[in-house]
Amino acid sequence: MTDRDTTPRSPRRPSGWRRLAARLPIRLFRIGLGPLFGKRLLLLHHVGRVSGLDRMAVLEVVSYAPADASWTVASGFGQKADWYQNLRRQPKTLIQFGNRPHAVTAHFLTPDEGAEIMAEYARRHPRTARRLCAYMGLSVHGGETSYREAGRAIPFVRLDADLGKPQRGRERA
Repeated sequence: MTDRDTTPRSPRRPSGWRRLAARLPIRLFRIGLGPLFGKRLLLLHHVGRVSGLDRMAVLEVVSYAPADASWTVASGFGQKADWYQNLRRQPKTLIQFGNRPHAVTAHFLTPDEGAEIMAEYARRHPRTARRLCAYMGLSVHGGETSYREAGRAIPFVRLDADLGKPQRGRERA
């Protein structure tokens, strides 16, 4: 794999009908149909770093540890994704998983941790892992080593539940 193969390109953001389709899961979560997505998607609430307004994004759960109450997600748009930058600014937020809200704190994983996560994800979901890498412009050849290299280039975030805190609302600064 060359350096060019491991440098993610910023995918084009959807527009028009594709944007509407991409945002449909947000509407489904908001009307109480979050359980339809099982353990594969979550709704992330975040605060706009410029506007200060509440924002939402539906993200795929790369890994879920129920015992630790933590979810790991990947940024398909890299570090330039609005939700990613907003969490960098304000890591304490709220997610909805199924129909349950959870107060969480975002922890940004190292490239080596990302490599391990991507290798495990590729074992569990090989087709989806190939599509994610292709979407980001990363060349993978199906081997664990190439998925580890891709995982080093993809930003991963672990959302840890703030246990012992109220799960209903979010405090504002």
